[in-house]
Amino acid sequence: MTSSWRYRQRVITEADVAFIRQLMAEHPQASRRELSSLLCAAWNWRQANGVLRSMVCRGLMLHLHRAGLIELPLVRRQPANPLAKRRKPAAVEVDTSPRQGRLAEIQPLEFRSVRRTPEERLFNGLLEQYHYLNYKQPVGENLKFLVYAGARPIACFAWSSSAHYLGCRDRFLGWSDQARRKNIHLLAYNPRFLLLPWVRIRFLASHLLARMTGMLSAEWEHVYGHPIYFVETFIDPERFRGTCYRAANWIVLGRTTGRGKNAWSKRPNRPIKEVLGYPLTPHFRELLAEV
Repeated sequence: MTSSWRYRQRVITEADVAFIRQLMAEHPQASRRELSSLLCAAWNWRQANGVLRSMVCRGLMLHLHRAGLIELPLVRRQPANPLAKRRKPAAVEVDTSPRQGRLAEIQPLEFRSVRRTPEERLFNGLLEQYHYLNYKQPVGENLKFLVYAGARPIACFAWSSSAHYLGCRDRFLGWSDQARRKNIHLLAYNPRFLLLPWVRIRFLASHLLARMTGMLSAEWEHVYGHPIYFVETFIDPERFRGTCYRAANWIVLGRTTGRGKNAWSKRPNRPIKEVLGYPLTPHFRELLAEV
């Protein structure tokens, strides 16, 4: 065993493993869930909103158990996991007749925030049917937007919490590890942008991106009580160039390493993506560097 390693941005040392063993010895009747809560409380390991990171802690303890470093108690119950067995969005019916012309002819456009509204089903279904990656539930803080031209939806935007660590982005922002941990909630990630395939209007995609980023921070603050200063997205360079993002002045930050957040080795285990970012305020570096 190495002297230390990282798990979800926390450095785990041999002393930490010894502490976990001692905690388990002091609570021999505790379940895995109870042990994770006790450990989080002892370490004061909390989310940005103050809630104990119990689920993440259980993941850490399971890794240590599988590595033979601790011996967890037997699983007492296995509650259903609605996230693991989430149903695919149902098919939706919309007008798919071609929409062409000039950008000026499609105005005015309406952006609707549809999370937890009756229109969320339409949003989910459109992504499932027409986005090449299908629908995936956004993680953490998240918003969903439908863009309408008149009565017809023409585009979908999904936004979610950003990756805790992303090398090329963090070098671009120039923030310290302490500032990143404190301010990561002030970034948002764009996992899905769908321009419906029957809509073919020149410059529309970059126009929608510019409109969307111009209103995102205020919408985020309305829902979650804090603004957003920087946004990011990933592009698969084997499939796309990210032309509409570049046309909307997004900046190429670099590429991912191809390793997931729980990777224990330095070997790539997923496709390498190009990372693009866009600041929502001129003073984003100063704001994000505050500790």
